[in-house]
Amino acid sequence: MIATALDRLPAPPCAQLLGWKVLDARPDEGWIRIGFEGRPEFRNPAGFVQGGFLAAMLDDTMGPAVFAATDGALYTASIDMNVSFLKPAKVGPLTGEGQVIQLGKTVAFIEAKLMDADAALVARATSSARLVAAEKAL
Repeated sequence: MIATALDRLPAPPCAQLLGWKVLDARPDEGWIRIGFEGRPEFRNPAGFVQGGFLAAMLDDTMGPAVFAATDGALYTASIDMNVSFLKPAKVGPLTGEGQVIQLGKTVAFIEAKLMDADAALVARATSSARLVAAEKAL
């Protein structure tokens, strides 16, 4: 796996809760792959991973795509996020892939998809995010 700016920071508690880990990245292309764990505690009454956790996983894929692409210079603050839930997600490993679509001076446009252990697409998201200099965010 390639080293990224994310290696220089400890994962925040919310990412740890989701089982977040970088699996692969191409920072020069604005692309990243993140592993998550859909835990039994995340289940809704139907027994599937609740949509809010899936949205959090998508969000925690898109922001790191920008952070890695800018070599740790910029964080994101979500302006909006549109999520489409395509298939129920079972408890178990989930994989997010994030892509920076456009990186402006103050706003980034990002997208992500989330797949289950069988590589079936369970959800996708697009987001507009305000760019925040890392030194102001920390």
